[in-house]
Amino acid sequence: MASQQDIKRRIRSIRSTHKITKAMELVAAAKLRRAQQRIVAMRPYADRMLELITSTSQAVGNVRGLPLLESRETRTVALVPLTGDRGLAGAFNAQVLRRSFALERDLQAQGIEVRWLVGGKRGRSSLRFRHRELAKSWTGFSDQPGFGDAQAVAHGLSELYASAQVDTVLLVYNRFVTPITQTVVEQEILPLPSQVLEGFDEEDAPPPVRGEVLYEPDSETILARLIPAYLETEIFRALLESAASEHGARMSAMRNASKNAEELIDHLTLVMNRARQADITREILEVVAGADAL
Repeated sequence: MASQQDIKRRIRSIRSTHKITKAMELVAAAKLRRAQQRIVAMRPYADRMLELITSTSQAVGNVRGLPLLESRETRTVALVPLTGDRGLAGAFNAQVLRRSFALERDLQAQGIEVRWLVGGKRGRSSLRFRHRELAKSWTGFSDQPGFGDAQAVAHGLSELYASAQVDTVLLVYNRFVTPITQTVVEQEILPLPSQVLEGFDEEDAPPPVRGEVLYEPDSETILARLIPAYLETEIFRALLESAASEHGARMSAMRNASKNAEELIDHLTLVMNRARQADITREILEVVAGADAL
């Protein structure tokens, strides 16, 4: 059995760890609230952008001449997992990477080449460890992304697609559901899905544009400008969802770690008390035995 000093040393160490995990839980909770507010604030803009691009594409009619709308035979797919820059967030990073590697295996089984682009330091280090060649990586903004970060990602993906280096672009990220639940989703962002251009079902359709719409200089030119903006908006939405998921996963992981630390402290305190009682009993027996010997 460990001595009392050893047990006390372990308890002090665990209490220090408990303070850290509790502080990280509170910080993640505060960041999660702000991330949720950003998602809510962004939704009206995203809905309006979707409404504009749908109505404009319907006014144009033939939209297949635009580079980002060109549909080709899929020979090369760009996989873009969105991970975090830090760990200590439970399965947040691992589940995105697992889904990405599963997609890679499925695509390669169909004879499709895979090119890797990644967001977040954790994803970049994991892909390099597995000897995957990275075409591009973006880091430094996973926990608090800005619209400029989404623009940088959108610009890099647009260049690859417009230059025909890839035929499809797939985003893989965690969609925020609740602080303890994040769902991994895969979203094809290039080429743009046909329902964005051709309209939605009645239940999912955005509010219609009211009144007569006049396009100046012309609807095709406006659509060509709206498509990159829509792509940036969709990527920004994915980054916000991923950030909220990361904070939620970290908050849950740190809460569980704090709970485990408290339980371990209670257990070690009980062990220490038993050891102390055993030492006291042994000393009493030694005194009694010495008195009997006299």
